[in-house]
Amino acid sequence: MARLDTLISHARRHCLRPSHVPRIPFSSPSPFLGFLRSLSSSSPIKPVSYPIKPHDPSAPEEEEPKTPPRPPQRRQREDLRADFQPQESGPEPQANAGSRPWTREDARFVKDIPVISSVSYPSRVAPLPEDRTTAPAEEGAEEDKNGKDEQLRREARRIESDARGRSFFAIQEEEKIPFPTLIKLEKRPQKVPMDLVEAIRGVKANAKRKFVETVEAHVNLGVDPRRGDQMVRGALTLPHGTGKTVRVAVFAEGPAADEARAAGADVVGGDELIEEIKNGGGKLNFDKCIATPMFMPRLSKIARILGPRGLMPNPKLGSVTSDVSGAVNAAKCGRIDFKIDKTAIVHAGLGKVNFSEEALRENIGAFVHALLLAKPVGLKRTSKYAGYVKNFTLSSTMGPGFPVSIPSLSAAADHYKLQVK
Repeated sequence: MARLDTLISHARRHCLRPSHVPRIPFSSPSPFLGFLRSLSSSSPIKPVSYPIKPHDPSAPEEEEPKTPPRPPQRRQREDLRADFQPQESGPEPQANAGSRPWTREDARFVKDIPVISSVSYPSRVAPLPEDRTTAPAEEGAEEDKNGKDEQLRREARRIESDARGRSFFAIQEEEKIPFPTLIKLEKRPQKVPMDLVEAIRGVKANAKRKFVETVEAHVNLGVDPRRGDQMVRGALTLPHGTGKTVRVAVFAEGPAADEARAAGADVVGGDELIEEIKNGGGKLNFDKCIATPMFMPRLSKIARILGPRGLMPNPKLGSVTSDVSGAVNAAKCGRIDFKIDKTAIVHAGLGKVNFSEEALRENIGAFVHALLLAKPVGLKRTSKYAGYVKNFTLSSTMGPGFPVSIPSLSAAADHYKLQVK
């Protein structure tokens, strides 16, 4: 029987489910568990009873009041108040004997605790440098103060005396001009056009350079140089020449070359002259260039050298001709070419300042006559000069300009025309 009880107790220990283990839902009871229950029902466990402690009749019976359980925070505060009780005689609180020290964390749960007095520390003063002494005595301080006041009085008297001196001499300060200021540009007074003879005299009087200056004409025309039908260009032979030595180069072969040498040409040649100019690095030793018609296709090799310098032969200017001797003589006698530039101005040299007034007047008349012959056809012809010649200025190489009146120019051109006829 004892062995059976031991078996049942072991089976209960291993097979029965404890109370804290959750029950698996929808699980069927174990058959072995039912067998153990049937065995335990036949032999129930007997309860164990202990003897009751005897009651002491002499002890007074005290009924303990039933108090509700305290919350943990309140319980901690009461424990802190019990451990920490301030003394009535002392100004600062002290902990009870045998209790633990009081910390700031404990003060969070204590109510109505005494105020802790603040701790003050003595102020520290930085040491003075070696070159500075301690505060002077009262007498020394007063002396220094009196000395400073006296110095200020002397400075005030000096300023007042300077002000009286300025007022005596009545020195006026310069007027301050506000910045920025607009300064008006003074236009140069325009010169009034004068007679041609007076302009020639003015040019000759103002030519004061060490070399013989050239008399130049600058004509502003009323045409548009960008239009091809309003191009102004031409050539003429001055009656009295240009006054300078002209070197002439002629591109010809055979009899034409011999004719050019007889007329006084400085440089005469054919293909060898073209190759020399092409390989010479742009160096030219002549001022005018004349060619026969057969050489024009060959001059395309050096057109980039002669063109920018105005030396390229042109049939319209009379530099491409079969009459080589006549062209050389005309170039030597003072033949000039003129052409309008991109600003619609024609520049031309018409002699030297050492020429006589009459010679310069005839050269200018011939130039104006050639300029009228080169007038564009499409330009309005109200008159010879109106709308075509805006202004005519005469000057020396490095001298001032003198404007010339149109009527005097017209008279000079008509005079040259009558002499030619």
